[in-house]
Amino acid sequence: MQLNRTPTRVGGQPRQCSIVRTPARPAFSHNGTVMRSSVEAAQMEQDGVTIRRRPPRGADTQSCGPFDYRVTGLPNDNKPQNILEEIVWYKAKEVEVMRDRVPLPMLQALVKKADPPRDFKGAILKRAAETGKPGLIAEVKKASPSKGVIQPDFDAVRIAKAYEAGGAACLSVLTDEKFFQGSFENLSKIRAAGVTCPLLCKEFIVEAYQVFKARASGADAILLIAAVLPNQDLAYFMKAASALGMQCLIEVHTTAELERVLQLPDVEKHLLGINNRDLGTFKVDLALTQRIMDGPAGQEVKRRGILMVGESGIFTPEDVAFVQGAGVGAILVGESLVKQGDPATGVKTLLSLQ
Repeated sequence: MQLNRTPTRVGGQPRQCSIVRTPARPAFSHNGTVMRSSVEAAQMEQDGVTIRRRPPRGADTQSCGPFDYRVTGLPNDNKPQNILEEIVWYKAKEVEVMRDRVPLPMLQALVKKADPPRDFKGAILKRAAETGKPGLIAEVKKASPSKGVIQPDFDAVRIAKAYEAGGAACLSVLTDEKFFQGSFENLSKIRAAGVTCPLLCKEFIVEAYQVFKARASGADAILLIAAVLPNQDLAYFMKAASALGMQCLIEVHTTAELERVLQLPDVEKHLLGINNRDLGTFKVDLALTQRIMDGPAGQEVKRRGILMVGESGIFTPEDVAFVQGAGVGAILVGESLVKQGDPATGVKTLLSLQ
């Protein structure tokens, strides 16, 4: 006999576990589980996404009151295939906790009280016209999964104000707590501190709740990742963001992803981004931007006048010139700036403004 401890909740509070006796059987050989996994894989291929939204055979940990029960013997395909997939799987649990703390109706009420959003894309275009350089989205980031803690002396507001003083067009604020040591609180603090640069909420969005959370926290734009979200979800989140007055930065890693997102309605109103970091190895190849932009999809981006953002691997003025020559109109830079003692000078040096 197997003992399946199944947590139940009443009024949002955990109750005692109920013990259900079921006949013993091999844990994951059931036809239904295998079929579901196969169907999801086929759907992912059809949608053009590479990141699975959940473990194909169910979570390996189940909560019961104050205890977590771990399921053993799961196949290897039930483990995250890369760090982005690990983040996305955990994000689903994190959103559930956020929703329990602040229900959506309460969040929507906070959105109505928030100051009007600012024109994220417009600020980039304006700054680029003034400097002749790509508009800079400077990232407020304490840590990353690949580098660990980047800036031990981290003060989100101080760094944001320094970026603005140095000439950044917009700011990106990491809100993921577990993997980047960020928070929505940092986003709110930066907005409340009087920083006038438009703010991008750098969150791994998988649910509409996060879109409202971003706006309630002071964001003017949100990040959407094509490797995670099929076009149906991208279109939905774009529509939700637009309804709240925000714009989207839609991130791609491959030519195939770019070809797919170019089919989205009204994509010209938003921004596209090429992330030069490989999702599997975390290695950075700056030339990826040029290869994608030189291809037919990149040429279509230029023809349609879509603002493209270069992301990851930009450390020097030469790197800035390289991606600008490839056709990007904006750059998103974090590590090379945030680790400096004087971020304002770092911005000016990177953009050759001094």
